[in-house]
Amino acid sequence: MSKAQSLSFGELILDETCLFARRGSKTIQFTRNERVLMLAFTRNPHQLMSRSRLLEEIASLDSDASERNVDFLINRLRTKLGDSAKSPRYIATQYGEGYLWIAEPLAVPIMASPQSGPIDAWLAIVPAFAGQGDRIDTRASSLLDQLRDGVAAGMSPAQKIVIVDDLRHLAASGLRYVLQVSFQSTDDRPDCTATLREMPSKHIVRAFRLDLTDSASLASEATRVSRGTIKELRNALTHASAGLGTPSDQPLDIRLRKASTLLSSSNPAWLKKGQELSAARAENPADPDIALQWCLHLFARLVLANPFTGVSSDERAEIEGEIETTALDCLPAIENNPLLMLAAAKLLYFVNRGHLELAEDLAERAFTRTADFAAALPVMGQLRQARGNFDEAVILFDRGIEMADPESDFLLHMRVLKCIALLAKGDRPALDAANTFTYDIPYSPPALVVMMGMTMTAADQPLPEAVTAALTAAGPAGVCNALEYLYFTSARHFIAQTARANVMRGLVAHAVRLHGAAAIPPIVPAGTGLAAAA
Repeated sequence: MSKAQSLSFGELILDETCLFARRGSKTIQFTRNERVLMLAFTRNPHQLMSRSRLLEEIASLDSDASERNVDFLINRLRTKLGDSAKSPRYIATQYGEGYLWIAEPLAVPIMASPQSGPIDAWLAIVPAFAGQGDRIDTRASSLLDQLRDGVAAGMSPAQKIVIVDDLRHLAASGLRYVLQVSFQSTDDRPDCTATLREMPSKHIVRAFRLDLTDSASLASEATRVSRGTIKELRNALTHASAGLGTPSDQPLDIRLRKASTLLSSSNPAWLKKGQELSAARAENPADPDIALQWCLHLFARLVLANPFTGVSSDERAEIEGEIETTALDCLPAIENNPLLMLAAAKLLYFVNRGHLELAEDLAERAFTRTADFAAALPVMGQLRQARGNFDEAVILFDRGIEMADPESDFLLHMRVLKCIALLAKGDRPALDAANTFTYDIPYSPPALVVMMGMTMTAADQPLPEAVTAALTAAGPAGVCNALEYLYFTSARHFIAQTARANVMRGLVAHAVRLHGAAAIPPIVPAGTGLAAAA
């Protein structure tokens, strides 16, 4: 059986189907249009590709594309690849004519092996042979390649498809699905079946019987099985994005993007739905979907409150108690709905009442059924960082940043979470490198923007002038409320006191400098070990 190949361009390792690339420990994912251009370049190295030729390549995906879209995609690819138009290593510009791929490839195998560690993929295609002859080997190789490429073409770049040569390589892997393709030769008649299983339960999702009597039937059968597999995988993703008011009649890509915003900690839509959700709960008191939506409304009331005005301790305790009770009551009814499981995990993590292990269990089980479902990434990252696994958290946040649409609210959310993780870790150089964006988005209350500026500024660095002015105007009482707000919304979730102290250290120093120790609420030194006088 021919092995799947990747292409090595120095430090850049590119999957031959251009679904993804790796540079060091970082995974680079491509959009469908980017993937089409990468395939055109790498399959035609050192050949001039005119803008019109590249436009033809993406026209099948975007009928409204123009040559300006081509230039935009090229610039975006260069950014992802770490390339430069002035000193190109991969994509060179032939001014007035087009572009060409100039890197020299070196093919290297990416077939999983016992030494390669867990397999991180959405679907693995695994062959199994019984009494086959040489004739079957040739067909098997072709069929497996066609299945891999056919399924990959129908899924997004986030759903990686690989061929693995042995079921034993799947132990302790991160796989979501396995397509086992079994070959047997009986009286020179090739028999073939393909069985799609959900991992790790090994539940059979669908089974196919294939007719491989000739090369024409092989191609048509590969197409049929690929389409059937795509249908089942997309159905799984559709089910994963059901709930929390997601319209059921929207295309899958839109549903998945919408789902990623529903669990955002800065989503203001939940604030506006209080009266609507209260009425819906009165009408359907046993509906867990509506109940969790109500909890997200309560959550938004806490995190989108004005930090300087504050929420009283009694009010916070009452709201968090209602969130906790309601979320726990919903658990038995949401076991088959990954999006609702993620919502419950997020809420139980936030109230910080001893449910971290339960939240981790809910999120992990939801994640195994959704792969790189963007909605899962912020929840998974926050759970990782709570236990001090900052590097793992940053990887998850970076994956979300790569998957996010440019200038989207979800992109900002993931960047903020990454900065908080680096702040808690105490990695100031990495934080300064990541903290290069603006927190000022259309619906962000000005007070929250001020608080982010204060949070991310080191204790020994001067605050931005606008932040200093706002904190001065707030007075000791307002700043005290703001520090308590940030402790409860961000710092308290870290198990390690050093991590909580890292989050609050700059805030405490700036507050003391402006208003003295009276501006520090008692909960902050008690929870962080920081002395107000420091």
